[in-house]
Amino acid sequence: MTADIVKPSELHKVDPVFGQISFDGHEQVVFCYDKDTGLKAIIGVHNTVLGPALGGTRMWNYTNEWEALNDVLRLSRGMTYKNSISGLNLGGGKAVIIGDAKTQKTDELMTRFGQFVDSLSGKYITAEDVGMETRDMDIVNNVTKHVAGISVERGGSGNPSPVTAYGVFMGMKAAAKYKFGSDNLEGKKVLVQGTGHVGESLVKHLTESGALVTISDINEARLHEVGSKYGAKIYTGDDLYSLDVDIYAPCALGATINDDTVNKIQAKVIAGAANNQLANEVIHGKLLKERGILYAPDFLINAGGVINVYSEIAHLTKAQVMEKTENIYNTALEIFDFAEKNAITTHQAAFSIAQQRIDDRKKELQNG
Repeated sequence: MTADIVKPSELHKVDPVFGQISFDGHEQVVFCYDKDTGLKAIIGVHNTVLGPALGGTRMWNYTNEWEALNDVLRLSRGMTYKNSISGLNLGGGKAVIIGDAKTQKTDELMTRFGQFVDSLSGKYITAEDVGMETRDMDIVNNVTKHVAGISVERGGSGNPSPVTAYGVFMGMKAAAKYKFGSDNLEGKKVLVQGTGHVGESLVKHLTESGALVTISDINEARLHEVGSKYGAKIYTGDDLYSLDVDIYAPCALGATINDDTVNKIQAKVIAGAANNQLANEVIHGKLLKERGILYAPDFLINAGGVINVYSEIAHLTKAQVMEKTENIYNTALEIFDFAEKNAITTHQAAFSIAQQRIDDRKKELQNG
């Protein structure tokens, strides 16, 4: 069998990475393959101006490799702005492993992935994300020091999910204050979409604050477990986005605010943990603004987890981590105010502030 030969004049037709819509000047995209373990992974390093690129590893059963590439490009870019807006000396990166975490993840596969991470010599620092556990990061840690979110027993910060949820909760309270005049969530109707580690922790905060919580998840067993544990109402309809609620909290996968859903949403506030909630940041951010829906930028309010794992690198105490995470409340209010005064979307406001910090640092480096 012979490989197809592409003529130089036709190279633009098979431009798989640089031609991707989600490609945003990424510094490096690494494709990792190992036949023995079945590992197929992609590491995206978006920007390292502020420091090494830190971002979690997601294991997901993608429909195809193009979908995986698009996801890692979007996620790694999001990490650049998440780390910047949070005031961390970190760049943005992310990794995805193609496969079913429940049936295909093995210690050998995670070890091999860790070796690929190590080959980048610290330019990328990994941590856990969807489909990953603290134990997986410990396995990666066996072969590389460029990993965060390892177990407390190993001197790490452990599972970052509770801190992520706390940051989302603080961002939601800030959004409620800005939109409704008070950050008291008692009696507010909140829809939490996704009841994983972060979603469950958020439900706990919300129910303790007296919010009326409705939950949704594709995993029915998990849904009923969380519903029973916290007394949350389980959504059983067929048009989730049209539900009459005050706050919509997307805590599953991204792009739930898209052409099909953006005009259905009845909530007055969107504040959740999912990454890349806007399928198109410009179009859907603008439509939300026009409809009077306050969007709390995801890469700001879900930054608690990365702040938590950053503590392993910057040697922050738990109290310092929680203080930085709690400050998401103040930063969110500043962004909402900035957006209104400049007649731009909240996403644009957060993005511009994060980009300015990167640009300032880049000038410093260029000027020595």
